[in-house]
Amino acid sequence: MLAGGMLAACTQKTTNEKEDTTMTKIELTQEWDKVFPKSDKVDHQKVTFNNQYGLTLAADLYIPRIGMFNSAGGEKMRFPAIAVSGPFGATKEQSSGLYAMRMAERGFVALAFDPSYTGESSGEPRRTASPDINTEDFMAAVDFLSKHDLVDAERIGIIGICGWGGIALNAAAADTRIKATVASTMYDMTRVSGNGYFDSEDKEESRHQAREAMARQRLADPMAMAGGVVNPLPEDAPQFVKDYYDYYITPRGYHKRSGNSNDGWRTIGTQAYANSRFLYYINEIRSAVLVMHGEKAHSRYFGEAAYHYMVDGKAEGYNVVGKPNPNPENKELLIIPGASHCDLYDGGYTELEGKGEAKNLIPWDKLADFFTLYLK
Repeated sequence: MLAGGMLAACTQKTTNEKEDTTMTKIELTQEWDKVFPKSDKVDHQKVTFNNQYGLTLAADLYIPRIGMFNSAGGEKMRFPAIAVSGPFGATKEQSSGLYAMRMAERGFVALAFDPSYTGESSGEPRRTASPDINTEDFMAAVDFLSKHDLVDAERIGIIGICGWGGIALNAAAADTRIKATVASTMYDMTRVSGNGYFDSEDKEESRHQAREAMARQRLADPMAMAGGVVNPLPEDAPQFVKDYYDYYITPRGYHKRSGNSNDGWRTIGTQAYANSRFLYYINEIRSAVLVMHGEKAHSRYFGEAAYHYMVDGKAEGYNVVGKPNPNPENKELLIIPGASHCDLYDGGYTELEGKGEAKNLIPWDKLADFFTLYLK
């Protein structure tokens, strides 16, 4: 027993030392370059942390400006905390940063991070995605928050937006430290990558042709970029494409480091998602989950199917049947009336050019109540 314990200790020390030496030095922009105004209710700092693959992730940490010490003993307060990422192909200066800041305004330490290979985070070649690495990114964010001296490690939740909503559910299924999860306007990236939009290409022949195209691309030019949101916008573009353009290309949400706002992912950079199905175990999530979607969102079917599979163990679009969830009472599906997919990126409003808030379709107080209830 003693020898085994000593070996474990030595192994742990070696692993930690190796992690320290593989940290990648990255340059962080210190200016406020978000697509939303800074709140005077929070403090903000740039931070970094590493994941188990040796990649260094860049993040913005938002801290409530409500007094850091309790009046009784003069000890530092420890807050519940939330890690946020998404949408898929966006940066922390866009939607995830806004979510984190709004949660910090409501009393949570909140971390918005750039996933591996994107934004200010490390990883080469750029704009590469992996179901495994992206799930690990969320768990590494939980590592960082768990060790922070302002955070109560027993009260940590996550928010995933768009494609990161599905990744958030996958992380919640894998990591029991995550006590509450919000999947907002979620995509199941593995489903849409393998089946196409609305499952229109859910057939072997379509997948075979896509695989052959990827095989040719890997030999022709593996570094080629696929392009971000279509620009210029065709007049006959579907409404959801117009919505993406309105967020990513206009001043409402454009950011220079965002793949969606510019040249997108590497053409083969998301290939791993097309041959995966990574929500297989979400029906075993015991912690609390809120799936939030817009009534008019083209992506609504992803969230509804994920919710029903998570609760019932079966749903349309899932070719597996599992047991019903052991804790269905803490699972919720919230449909926002009148909201489109991108309305839940920023509430569907702009504060640019003195226009003020035209509308706000994100129920911030509802999210705060959800996390307050389950991060206690």
